[in-house]
Amino acid sequence: MSHFDPLRNPIKNARGLGSAKEGVHHFIVQRITALALLVLAVYFVVLIVSLAGADYATARAAVAHPCNAVLLVAFLVAMFWHGQLGMQVVIEDYVHTPWLAMSCQLAVRVACAFAALASVFAVVRIALGA
Repeated sequence: MSHFDPLRNPIKNARGLGSAKEGVHHFIVQRITALALLVLAVYFVVLIVSLAGADYATARAAVAHPCNAVLLVAFLVAMFWHGQLGMQVVIEDYVHTPWLAMSCQLAVRVACAFAALASVFAVVRIALGA
């Protein structure tokens, strides 16, 4: 029992309600993915601009380069993870019906996971020359 317990409502003590102690993790992961996206987005824009006038074979060869493939996969994973975290916050803040909020959370997670897997699969397929 800490010295803050007298400040809590007795019903909260009885129900065990309080901090879930997981909000900071979400905040930190969102900031880390944002920083990663800052660096990787600059790389991605430079890559796209350098391939602006290139033909299909040149663009495919550039994506197939191991360094570019790894950085593209990192960009895709960070992008979809950051997007999912951001949508989670929006849904938590603005969707107040519990079943609808849960459905929206599930839909966003599935959509982001599917899109990330499809994108990473495409890059890996190009990188392996299939």
